[in-house]
Amino acid sequence: MEQIGPHTKGVYIISVTPFADQGDIDWASVDSLVEFYIAKGVNGVTILGIMGEAQKLAETESAAFAKYFIDRVAGRVPVVVGVSNAAVDNLVELAKCVMDLGAGGIMIAPTVGLKTEVQIRDYFATVFNRLGPSIPVCFQDYPLGTGVNISVPAFLQLVDEHPSLVMFKHEDWPGLKKLQQIRRACDGGSRRRISILCGNGGLYLPQELHRGADGAMTGFAYPEMLVEVCHKFFDRRSEEAEDIFDIYLPLLRHEQQIGVGLAIRKEILRRRGAIKSAAVRMPGPRLDKDDLEELERLIHRLERRLSAGRGRPGVAA
Repeated sequence: MEQIGPHTKGVYIISVTPFADQGDIDWASVDSLVEFYIAKGVNGVTILGIMGEAQKLAETESAAFAKYFIDRVAGRVPVVVGVSNAAVDNLVELAKCVMDLGAGGIMIAPTVGLKTEVQIRDYFATVFNRLGPSIPVCFQDYPLGTGVNISVPAFLQLVDEHPSLVMFKHEDWPGLKKLQQIRRACDGGSRRRISILCGNGGLYLPQELHRGADGAMTGFAYPEMLVEVCHKFFDRRSEEAEDIFDIYLPLLRHEQQIGVGLAIRKEILRRRGAIKSAAVRMPGPRLDKDDLEELERLIHRLERRLSAGRGRPGVAA
């Protein structure tokens, strides 16, 4: 399978983990979800991220899910696997397992509790030394979720010291200047290039693309929007890209709510036929009648705007 690298670009959708109503992994829905994502034109898929409820899976479940997912994708697009874990032994074991299964790379976020940049540097030095040079790594910078902040100079030191660090997942908030500083520093000239993909549900995707991002590594129940925005932007049609983005923005913003956003995303995916159940593994949110009616209104508004815009330049069919 193709691996991630310094020139990786496009949309690497963050996959949900489908569960049955009783909480078990719904393997049939894994099948339909894979086909849904690929049909929408994504360049890759990332599994076992925070929005994939990786923290709720047992280690054996994580390995089994990764194997099933990678087998189902069957090399059609790269699969990146989140392996973040406070225990380095567990992180390394899962990382080597999924790479043997055919993963295209791994994603690692700094573990909770790293308070200084010396601690961050030492932690990743240990991780990279244990992983070896052949496993491509995406560094997930998500201070809102991990509580760990890393400065641009400290991250650039990791780039200089660890050649297998090939991608930066930008999820600092606000962080546009940080993204731009890293892109200018890692431009393939004075320092080797790295790929930069963006998260945060794609809320700032147009601005991030203008600042030098190579695409998105995030989740949204309408991945075709992320794909279309990136395609048009890279085709130098940025105004059309932003017009498309604006149509989806109310629903995108709604889905990105902290706490309940995953339940919203899963419900939309259920309605679109990608998964059978919108269940979030406990402990997790459940949508009530008012939530569902609210979501219904937003979806209908989106569909009306898409219908009205079909046939006009810059609007996806």
